[in-house]
Amino acid sequence: MNGNNWNRRRTLAVLLAGALAPVVGSAAADAGPQEPRIGLALGSGGARGLAHLQVFEVLDALGLRPHRISGASIGAIMGSLYAAGLSASDIHDAIDSITKSHDEDWLEALLSGDLTRWLHFLEPGTGPGGVIHSNGLVDFLKQTAGVSRFEELAIPLQVVATDFWSREMLVFDSGDLWPAVQASMAVPGLFKPVNYQDRLLVDGGLTNPVPFDLLADCELIIAVNVLDVRTPAGADDVPSSLESILNTFQIMQNSILSEKLKRLEPDIMVRPEIEGVRVLEFYRFENILEQGRPARDALEAELRERLGRPAA
Repeated sequence: MNGNNWNRRRTLAVLLAGALAPVVGSAAADAGPQEPRIGLALGSGGARGLAHLQVFEVLDALGLRPHRISGASIGAIMGSLYAAGLSASDIHDAIDSITKSHDEDWLEALLSGDLTRWLHFLEPGTGPGGVIHSNGLVDFLKQTAGVSRFEELAIPLQVVATDFWSREMLVFDSGDLWPAVQASMAVPGLFKPVNYQDRLLVDGGLTNPVPFDLLADCELIIAVNVLDVRTPAGADDVPSSLESILNTFQIMQNSILSEKLKRLEPDIMVRPEIEGVRVLEFYRFENILEQGRPARDALEAELRERLGRPAA
């Protein structure tokens, strides 16, 4: 969290309000005190990004609605559902339906008819560019959200992707929603790159893993960092080839974020301490939420203090 950024934004807000006072007149007084415009940046991090749900829970509990959401990779996936107008409870139920059921083990859940409909993205791919399909997941997201375009979203959303050839960050906020989300989650070598708008696109986390810098028009910026720091299980612990590749991406993303934080900070940085969960272990949904609960509670306390809300 950065009190200086918060104070600067509040000062600018006060100055702007003063400049507009002759125009607004008594209407502003009738409206009462205004909540700050909240910007929500949801970072990449694979399965650990399911903890973004707990930020939605806090906002719902406090009756707060983001002014804008930005997301990369799993952050774009989770952000698209919340921006579509789904509540935290709705999203919890949707995730629960494609991860481990409470009364079944993972294998039984995987083999059940309803789940296999949406788990085609876990099947080996046969084409060039990736080893896992993502079309089934994207179909599930589209049906769950009930929208197809950015313009249909209840909350403005910015989705970060990376141009594979030019290596530059691209931000999508209009037009077709799901090709942008599918591109944002396309980890190179794992998921097939996405051809969209005459560009070959891959994971947005490669260029901007926690895109809070896109929320300059917001007065209170909340960033969620779900990148982890891996520790070996023992002296002889040697990662698999896949884990080596995925953890290399995590190392790079941590470096990008660390450099950005030297020059710019969000007002609140939420960092759930989720240990021992690998990138693709989405079936550990409830364990992820359990580990993320302290960060969830800390965020709620912080927002109550900043907004003058009494403790529950």
